[in-house]
Amino acid sequence: MAFTLPGFDLDQFVRDTMDEDLGEGLPGGGVDVTSESVIPADARFAGVMDTRDAIHVAGLPVAEAFFRALDADMQIDILVEEGASVSAGTDLMRLEGNARAMLTAERAALNTVQHLSGIATMVAEYVAAMRAGGDNPDCTLLDTRKTIPGLRHLEKYAVRMGGGANHRMGLWDAAMIKDNHVLVAGSVGEAVRRAVEAGVKDIICEVDRIDQIEPALEAGATRLLLDNMEPPALREAVALVAGRVPTEASGGINLDTIKAKAATGVDYVSVGRLTQSAPAADIGLDFTPL
Repeated sequence: MAFTLPGFDLDQFVRDTMDEDLGEGLPGGGVDVTSESVIPADARFAGVMDTRDAIHVAGLPVAEAFFRALDADMQIDILVEEGASVSAGTDLMRLEGNARAMLTAERAALNTVQHLSGIATMVAEYVAAMRAGGDNPDCTLLDTRKTIPGLRHLEKYAVRMGGGANHRMGLWDAAMIKDNHVLVAGSVGEAVRRAVEAGVKDIICEVDRIDQIEPALEAGATRLLLDNMEPPALREAVALVAGRVPTEASGGINLDTIKAKAATGVDYVSVGRLTQSAPAADIGLDFTPL
């Protein structure tokens, strides 16, 4: 089955990434000078991509697309499912085909799998920490819009592969009223009222004080983002909301704090570092001449 994501053009992503690496459009560009000067055109390689870390896997179908773009007849076997938890030393993919194509596509393919698997792995760590002890098993871990420009669809896909869920995909799919919106509108209630009046269906309102909750709800907010509140304040906020809308804890959340914040009874916990700061997984690709 072909790899597809709504709003994401895989073929275009592969073309743009390879054009960048090959220097398409630049003087002397459009060529892998090392491979073409050192490797015979008809040489063939077998390759194995493996992980040196224990990871949650994400991005193998994208890596496959890089290799197939340069050798449509390459034999590629993906050995593990997306989202799988695998131990260090696990083989992820086997390849056999044109050696130049493999070497030219190698870095782009590895960069993608390393980055996406790094995100999925961090997400899985946060989910495990959040659910430790079982205080709030229905709480959902969310990402944010803190993504690398051009990679949002892939990074948010990786979040799902790690067991998290996606917040807004962008500025278009829900209103997110924050302090600067409130500053211009004059109050939380007025900002929410304007969004309601504009016909916006989903209205997330950020509040950082308990006294902002009722005005936001009365004006029509459909979700409250409880910003930078410590667990006692979060518990008070959740009790005040009393299930009228979903609640989300955000700000100051890391592996040490997520369990306590989730245990307050919020419906969601959002963490920007999942996409902003996830370290790359240690994944390699070893070749053997045929």
